[in-house]
Amino acid sequence: MKKVFGLLTIAICCAFGSLIAQPPGGGQQMDPAQMLEMMKQRVKPQMMEKTKLTDAQCDKVLEIQLWSQGETRGMRELSEEDRAKKMKEVNDEKTKKMKAIPLTDDQIKSVNEFYEEMRKNRQGRGGGI
Repeated sequence: MKKVFGLLTIAICCAFGSLIAQPPGGGQQMDPAQMLEMMKQRVKPQMMEKTKLTDAQCDKVLEIQLWSQGETRGMRELSEEDRAKKMKEVNDEKTKKMKAIPLTDDQIKSVNEFYEEMRKNRQGRGGGI
């Protein structure tokens, strides 16, 4: 009887823990407009400071970044070769879009370094990619 209660307690704790781990809205994705607004509030000030881009340039870079994230979503199902090919295509298109803002090669490099630093910081906190 004690074993049954013990297992039942563990099962309830696991189920409750998984409910708590769910983000608000049951795990639904934010719509792109909400995501862009959140990025403008959280990322844009740091980007402007570190890359020395203007307000308008940062807005366009964030839109391109959001587009890029959408394009790379779901790539885990692809083979390593297909994933590398798709990433190259997305990165090439992303660079072309940034040049059309227009950004110089040095500005594009500083934006890429900014995102790389963000990635490393996120990994350091245990947030993954």
